[in-house]
Amino acid sequence: MSDYEEDDAYGAEGNYMEEEVEDVEVTETAAAGTEDAANRSNVVVSGDVAAAAAAAASSSGTSAKAITGADRRTTPYMTKYERARILGTRALQISMNAPVLVDLEGETDPLQIAMKELAQKKIPLLVRRYLPDGSYEDWSVSELI
Repeated sequence: MSDYEEDDAYGAEGNYMEEEVEDVEVTETAAAGTEDAANRSNVVVSGDVAAAAAAAASSSGTSAKAITGADRRTTPYMTKYERARILGTRALQISMNAPVLVDLEGETDPLQIAMKELAQKKIPLLVRRYLPDGSYEDWSVSELI
């Protein structure tokens, strides 16, 4: 016996009830947000997760919290987590037909191509390291050891 024997949830014939869904359009300005969409597409977030969330939620300008190259406080060494995220992001881009920046030499695996690009420091991504005070440092992959 079923719990829904008397009031069948699917109607008398057993057909699913269909609901009308309204189409929602997203405008270009709403999708871009406060930062340029092209700038965000090549940034890999790293560092303090809580500070990154707080910085994203704050209404103040994000350029005020950026730390320039001369005032950087973090080390120029790429962590294993940053390396994994960069390789995964770049392999996904390559698998979606992004232009490859190294000679292929018969390689077809996107992850192997991304590793070759990383070895030659040709990956066009930035690592954004958030600090506990909410500020951040941007490092290009070519700057990291």
